[in-house]
Amino acid sequence: MPISPATATHSTSSGTTDAILLELVDENGVTIGTAEKLAAHQPPGQLHRAFSVFLFDERGRLLLQQRALGKYHSPGVWSNTCCGHPYPGEAPFAAAARRTHEELGVSPSLLAEAGTVRYNHPDPASGLVEQEYNHLFVGLVQSPLVPDREEVGATAFVTSAELAERHAREPFSAWFMTVLDAARPAIRELTGPSAGW
Repeated sequence: MPISPATATHSTSSGTTDAILLELVDENGVTIGTAEKLAAHQPPGQLHRAFSVFLFDERGRLLLQQRALGKYHSPGVWSNTCCGHPYPGEAPFAAAARRTHEELGVSPSLLAEAGTVRYNHPDPASGLVEQEYNHLFVGLVQSPLVPDREEVGATAFVTSAELAERHAREPFSAWFMTVLDAARPAIRELTGPSAGW
Protein backbone atom coordinates (compact mmCIF):
# COMPACT_ATOMS: atom_id res chain seq x y z
CA MET A 1 0.00 0.00 0.00
CA PRO A 2 1.53 3.32 -1.02
CA ILE A 3 2.24 5.89 1.65
CA SER A 4 2.53 9.57 0.84
CA PRO A 5 2.29 11.71 3.99
CA ALA A 6 5.63 13.18 4.94
CA THR A 7 5.35 11.90 8.47
CA ALA A 8 4.31 8.37 7.48
CA THR A 9 6.46 5.35 8.07
CA HIS A 10 7.16 2.31 5.94
CA SER A 11 7.70 -1.28 6.97
CA THR A 12 11.09 -2.84 6.54
CA SER A 13 11.69 -6.48 5.61
CA SER A 14 12.06 -7.27 9.31
CA GLY A 15 8.58 -5.92 10.01
CA THR A 16 9.72 -2.81 11.89
CA THR A 17 8.78 0.70 10.83
CA ASP A 18 11.13 3.57 10.08
CA ALA A 19 10.64 7.20 9.14
CA ILE A 20 10.77 7.77 5.40
CA LEU A 21 14.29 8.89 4.51
CA LEU A 22 15.46 10.68 1.37
CA GLU A 23 18.92 10.69 -0.15
CA LEU A 24 20.68 14.03 0.23
CA VAL A 25 22.98 14.82 -2.69
CA ASP A 26 25.53 17.42 -3.72
CA GLU A 27 25.24 19.61 -6.83
CA ASN A 28 26.59 16.72 -8.95
CA GLY A 29 24.00 14.26 -7.67
CA VAL A 30 26.46 12.38 -5.46
CA THR A 31 24.88 10.97 -2.29
CA ILE A 32 26.13 12.74 0.83
CA GLY A 33 23.66 11.52 3.45
CA THR A 34 19.99 11.12 4.33
CA ALA A 35 17.24 13.22 5.86
CA GLU A 36 13.70 12.57 7.04
CA LYS A 37 11.23 13.44 4.27
CA LEU A 38 9.44 16.39 5.87
CA ALA A 39 12.68 17.83 7.27
CA ALA A 40 14.23 17.82 3.79
CA HIS A 41 11.33 19.96 2.53
CA GLN A 42 11.37 22.55 5.33
CA PRO A 43 12.76 25.98 4.28
CA PRO A 44 15.31 26.52 2.91
CA GLY A 45 15.14 22.86 1.82
CA GLN A 46 17.88 20.27 1.57
CA LEU A 47 19.00 19.13 -1.88
CA HIS A 48 17.74 15.57 -2.33
CA ARG A 49 17.27 12.95 -5.03
CA ALA A 50 13.90 12.75 -6.79
CA PHE A 51 12.40 11.41 -10.01
CA SER A 52 9.73 12.50 -12.50
CA VAL A 53 7.95 10.23 -14.97
CA PHE A 54 6.25 11.26 -18.22
CA LEU A 55 4.15 8.51 -19.82
CA PHE A 56 2.43 8.76 -23.20
CA ASP A 57 -0.25 6.74 -24.95
CA GLU A 58 -0.05 5.40 -28.52
CA ARG A 59 -1.38 8.75 -29.83
CA GLY A 60 1.46 10.73 -28.23
CA ARG A 61 -0.71 12.21 -25.49
CA LEU A 62 0.84 12.90 -22.08
CA LEU A 63 -0.71 11.29 -19.00
CA LEU A 64 -1.25 13.97 -16.36
CA GLN A 65 -2.02 13.28 -12.71
CA GLN A 66 -4.02 15.53 -10.42
CA ARG A 67 -2.57 15.10 -6.95
CA ALA A 68 -5.08 13.91 -4.34
CA LEU A 69 -6.49 16.53 -1.98
CA GLY A 70 -5.12 14.62 1.03
CA LYS A 71 -1.47 14.97 0.02
CA TYR A 72 0.67 17.05 2.39
CA HIS A 73 2.48 18.84 -0.47
CA SER A 74 0.77 20.53 -3.44
CA PRO A 75 -2.63 18.83 -3.02
CA GLY A 76 -5.18 19.13 -5.81
CA VAL A 77 -2.80 20.46 -8.47
CA TRP A 78 -2.02 18.86 -11.82
CA SER A 79 1.44 17.49 -12.50
CA ASN A 80 3.35 14.98 -14.59
CA THR A 81 2.42 11.29 -14.66
CA CYS A 82 4.27 10.41 -11.47
CA CYS A 83 6.96 11.91 -9.26
CA GLY A 84 8.58 10.99 -6.00
CA HIS A 85 11.76 10.09 -4.16
CA PRO A 86 13.86 6.92 -4.22
CA TYR A 87 14.51 5.34 -0.88
CA PRO A 88 18.18 5.59 0.16
CA GLY A 89 20.14 3.14 -1.99
CA GLU A 90 17.24 2.55 -4.39
CA ALA A 91 18.03 3.17 -8.06
CA PRO A 92 15.97 6.07 -9.49
CA PHE A 93 14.78 3.86 -12.38
CA ALA A 94 13.50 1.22 -9.95
CA ALA A 95 11.83 3.88 -7.79
CA ALA A 96 10.12 5.43 -10.82
CA ALA A 97 8.72 2.08 -11.95
CA ARG A 98 7.68 1.13 -8.41
CA ARG A 99 5.93 4.40 -7.66
CA THR A 100 4.14 4.54 -11.02
CA HIS A 101 2.64 1.14 -10.26
CA GLU A 102 1.75 2.10 -6.68
CA GLU A 103 0.01 5.33 -7.68
CA LEU A 104 -1.55 4.42 -11.04
CA GLY A 105 -1.76 0.63 -11.02
CA VAL A 106 0.20 0.24 -14.25
CA SER A 107 3.67 -0.76 -15.30
CA PRO A 108 5.04 1.24 -18.25
CA SER A 109 5.48 -0.83 -21.41
CA LEU A 110 8.60 1.27 -22.02
CA LEU A 111 10.57 3.43 -19.59
CA ALA A 112 13.77 5.23 -20.50
CA GLU A 113 16.10 7.67 -18.78
CA ALA A 114 15.75 11.27 -19.96
CA GLY A 115 18.47 13.13 -18.07
CA THR A 116 18.44 15.10 -14.83
CA VAL A 117 17.49 18.60 -13.73
CA ARG A 118 18.25 20.49 -10.53
CA TYR A 119 15.82 23.09 -9.20
CA ASN A 120 14.64 25.03 -6.15
CA HIS A 121 10.88 25.62 -6.09
CA PRO A 122 9.18 26.98 -2.95
CA ASP A 123 5.48 26.11 -2.59
CA PRO A 124 3.71 29.23 -1.28
CA ALA A 125 0.61 27.29 -0.22
CA SER A 126 2.38 24.86 2.11
CA GLY A 127 5.57 26.78 2.87
CA LEU A 128 7.59 23.72 1.85
CA VAL A 129 10.54 23.83 -0.56
CA GLU A 130 11.47 21.47 -3.39
CA GLN A 131 15.27 21.46 -3.54
CA GLU A 132 15.69 18.54 -5.90
CA TYR A 133 18.16 16.75 -8.11
CA ASN A 134 15.55 15.14 -10.32
CA HIS A 135 16.03 12.07 -12.53
CA LEU A 136 13.71 12.21 -15.55
CA PHE A 137 12.05 9.25 -17.28
CA VAL A 138 9.84 9.00 -20.36
CA GLY A 139 7.83 6.02 -21.50
CA LEU A 140 4.67 4.46 -22.82
CA VAL A 141 1.55 3.26 -21.04
CA GLN A 142 -0.73 0.77 -22.78
CA SER A 143 -2.72 -0.70 -19.88
CA PRO A 144 -5.88 0.66 -18.24
CA LEU A 145 -5.15 2.85 -15.23
CA VAL A 146 -6.15 1.77 -11.72
CA PRO A 147 -5.34 4.88 -9.65
CA ASP A 148 -4.93 4.80 -5.89
CA ARG A 149 -7.43 7.46 -4.80
CA GLU A 150 -5.36 8.33 -1.73
CA GLU A 151 -2.64 9.48 -4.12
CA VAL A 152 -4.41 10.49 -7.32
CA GLY A 153 -7.43 12.80 -7.60
CA ALA A 154 -7.86 12.47 -11.38
CA THR A 155 -5.97 11.63 -14.56
CA ALA A 156 -6.07 13.00 -18.08
CA PHE A 157 -4.34 12.29 -21.38
CA VAL A 158 -3.54 15.55 -23.19
CA THR A 159 -1.96 16.70 -26.42
CA SER A 160 0.62 19.47 -26.34
CA ALA A 161 -2.05 22.02 -27.31
CA GLU A 162 -4.49 20.74 -24.71
CA LEU A 163 -1.79 20.94 -22.07
CA ALA A 164 -1.13 24.59 -22.91
CA GLU A 165 -4.84 25.39 -22.53
CA ARG A 166 -5.15 23.48 -19.27
CA HIS A 167 -1.96 25.00 -17.85
CA ALA A 168 -3.33 28.50 -18.51
CA ARG A 169 -6.55 27.91 -16.54
CA GLU A 170 -5.84 25.27 -13.87
CA PRO A 171 -3.28 25.00 -11.05
CA PHE A 172 -0.16 22.92 -11.73
CA SER A 173 2.69 21.90 -9.45
CA ALA A 174 5.47 24.46 -9.04
CA TRP A 175 8.00 22.07 -10.59
CA PHE A 176 5.92 20.89 -13.55
CA MET A 177 7.19 23.21 -16.30
CA THR A 178 10.80 22.83 -15.14
CA VAL A 179 10.74 19.03 -15.39
CA LEU A 180 8.68 19.05 -18.61
CA ASP A 181 11.07 21.44 -20.36
CA ALA A 182 14.09 19.41 -19.21
CA ALA A 183 12.49 16.19 -20.53
CA ARG A 184 11.34 17.63 -23.89
CA PRO A 185 14.27 16.33 -25.99
CA ALA A 186 13.59 12.76 -24.84
CA ILE A 187 9.82 13.29 -25.19
CA ARG A 188 10.24 14.42 -28.80
CA GLU A 189 12.42 11.42 -29.54
CA LEU A 190 9.81 9.11 -28.03
CA THR A 191 6.66 10.63 -29.56
CA GLY A 192 8.00 11.88 -32.90
CA PRO A 193 7.65 15.32 -34.50
CA SER A 194 3.96 14.97 -35.35
CA ALA A 195 2.99 14.89 -31.65
CA GLY A 196 4.05 18.52 -31.27
CA TRP A 197 6.05 18.26 -28.04
